[in-house]
Amino acid sequence: MSADAPSVAARDDLAGIVDLFDWLTRAELSRALSELAFKQRTEVDEDAIAAAIDIAVTEYALVPAPPTALFEAGSSEPTGVIDPASAGDGAGAGDNTDRGDVALAVGPAAFPSLPADAEDLPHILDVPERDVDRESLSAAVLDRLSADAVAAINDRETERLETLADVTYDLEAWAPVDAGEIRERIVAELD
Repeated sequence: MSADAPSVAARDDLAGIVDLFDWLTRAELSRALSELAFKQRTEVDEDAIAAAIDIAVTEYALVPAPPTALFEAGSSEPTGVIDPASAGDGAGAGDNTDRGDVALAVGPAAFPSLPADAEDLPHILDVPERDVDRESLSAAVLDRLSADAVAAINDRETERLETLADVTYDLEAWAPVDAGEIRERIVAELD
């Protein structure tokens, strides 16, 4: 990670903001960060916001959520939010996670924390109460992790593989899934 990249604390603050709502679209999260900057009388840097969200997604602090995992509170019908894996060219899981209408949920590598004044965001943003189906979300995260591991193996990205190996443990603690097969493949590649 470069010296000017967002810190782990910033990544966890993003997860904390998303956790307030259960899930947010990328555009809603960007708006929330802009609102916080306004409350704190600081400048809004849209590029920095986009970069921070990108890093949180890359590091599994935030995860793209499939439409089947997203509900408004009290509804049994999934929302119509876009599925990043099926949008665009369809080259693989995680494609198009930079689209504003992609939903993000708290991921397995996050330790959600709230930045100053974030507790006011539910009163500021016009977002209905929401729920996340953890089973559907964890299955999507497991699929994404597998695809990311294959890509990192094919590209011989040792540092990325080390990060993904750590994520396999986080994922198993976060959801009732078995990431052992993915971890074994990563470890075999690293040896």
